Amino acid sequence: MLQTKEPKMSDKIKVELQCPMPKFDFDVITMGHGSGGLLTHRLLKSGVFDILKNEWLDQQHDGAILDLNGKIAFSSDSYVISPIFFPGGNIGDLAINGTVNDLAMCGAKAEYLSLSFIIEEGLLMEDLWQILLTIKKAADKADIVVVTGDTKVVEKGKGDKIFINTSGIGRQHPKANIHHNRIKEGDVVIVSGNIASHGIAIMSVREGLEFETTIVTDSMPMNHMVLFLLDKFGENIKFLRDATRGGIASVLNEVAEITSFGIYMDQNLIPVEEQVDGACEMLGLDPLYVANEGVFICIVEAEVADEILSQLKSVPEFNRASIIGQVTQENQGKVIMKSKVGGTRMVNFLPGEQLPRIC
Repeated sequence: MLQTKEPKMSDKIKVELQCPMPKFDFDVITMGHGSGGLLTHRLLKSGVFDILKNEWLDQQHDGAILDLNGKIAFSSDSYVISPIFFPGGNIGDLAINGTVNDLAMCGAKAEYLSLSFIIEEGLLMEDLWQILLTIKKAADKADIVVVTGDTKVVEKGKGDKIFINTSGIGRQHPKANIHHNRIKEGDVVIVSGNIASHGIAIMSVREGLEFETTIVTDSMPMNHMVLFLLDKFGENIKFLRDATRGGIASVLNEVAEITSFGIYMDQNLIPVEEQVDGACEMLGLDPLYVANEGVFICIVEAEVADEILSQLKSVPEFNRASIIGQVTQENQGKVIMKSKVGGTRMVNFLPGEQLPRIC
């Protein structure tokens, strides 16, 4: 049952503190924390360096010397989400998971990460502390190390609490051959789980929505599953893409356009949690276009599709994975969907911005 309520500051969902926050000179971020002087030093030493401690950060240098061999994947992203705390996570773990997943979609194991903050003057120190804790937890779960970074502070009113930029480097899996030019007619399209949960989790906070159960973000690192699939199926996996901004519709339209194949999918096979589907309908949103942070599209050889699906569904985080369609020679450059009520319709690119500031 959906109800609406007025959002209140007390409704902000925070992660539980996992270790005591030290005594800082101020309760909020000030311009002095971005000056490069004593306050900056104390903030980094008592916060970033202590929580993310490792041999590279301990050098407190402007960069890091890394030992890497073979094919290297590199990715960079920025996170400007509003609100910065939402059901199931915050901007910190979102930033780590997002970059880890971008590398995984290249068929690479994320190994090293840079982490840069742009903090608005007035951000509560407790909020920054919680973000740092979730960054550490997410990095450990994904088995990636933060080796360098930067912190800047901007005047109040010239930011939105905190922005995070990350860059990640990792080695490509030896069996990975992820490229759109390997896609062919008859290949099968798999989605790794329920779609649209992240976008609706954000909207539930923005719009003050209440549900029978809390809808939480799907944000998680997907690198372990992707690397496992590459171990087992190698070059039978043609294409990987995480369905973030623009949702699965945007990913599939990009594939259709760049390959000149058609994509045919069945709406009845696309997994959407019932409450998420209901919230989308109430808000006038199409779940196909809503952002995800823990869902990927996989295009694979037809002969191994069922086995890949079985491997995905054997893991709790991916137990709603589904084969949703296939690559065809018909309707070249277009995505066609069989609807729940029968008949077909074209699924186009999202013409504008459906949900602002989702990641």
